[in-house]
Amino acid sequence: MKKLILAAVAATALVPAAHAQERRFEPYVGVMSGWDQHNKTETKAGIPPLGYDGWMVEGVVGANVNVAGPIVLGVEGSASKGIRGDIDWDYGVKGRAGVKAGKDSMIFGTVGYKWINFDALGKDSRDFHGTTYGFGAEVSPVDLGLSNADSSNLRLRLQVETLGNFNSVRPMAGVVAKF
Repeated sequence: MKKLILAAVAATALVPAAHAQERRFEPYVGVMSGWDQHNKTETKAGIPPLGYDGWMVEGVVGANVNVAGPIVLGVEGSASKGIRGDIDWDYGVKGRAGVKAGKDSMIFGTVGYKWINFDALGKDSRDFHGTTYGFGAEVSPVDLGLSNADSSNLRLRLQVETLGNFNSVRPMAGVVAKF
C-alpha cells in the first residue's frame, strides 16, 4: 500500500500544475476481459489450494470525482462471469484513487472487497471472499494522438488485481465509457 501511495505522489509531480480542473462528477461503465489465476496456496479467504484459474468477462460501473488538480477519487462495482476454466463468477466493490495524466488519461490504484465462486467445486458450492488490491491505467484516444479533441468519452483500461494476501493475479483489459 505504501508503494501505491508513493507512486501516486510521484505521478502527481510529473503532471503540470496547469492541468488543474474544477471538481467534476464522472460516472462510467465498462467491459473488460482477462485471466484470473489463483496459486496453489490456501489464502486467508479460504480459497482452496488447487491452483484454480479461468478466463473472465467483467462489467464495471462507477464514478470518479476530481478532488484537487489532477487527483481523482472514485468508487466502482464489478461483476464477472467465467467463460472458460474453474471460476463461475465473482463480484465486488472497491475504492479508487488516481492521478490524471495527459489530457484525459489516468493512472490509478484500487482497494476493495470481492466474492468469488468456483465452478470446479460443483453446483451450490460456497462463495469465497477477501480484500482485493490493484493498479492500472486508463488511456484516452486523445492522449494516443488518435483524436484532435480536448477529451474523449472512451478510454482503454489496463489493470492488474490480486485477491487476499497476493495469492492471485488477475490482468484485465477493456474499454470504459464515461459520461
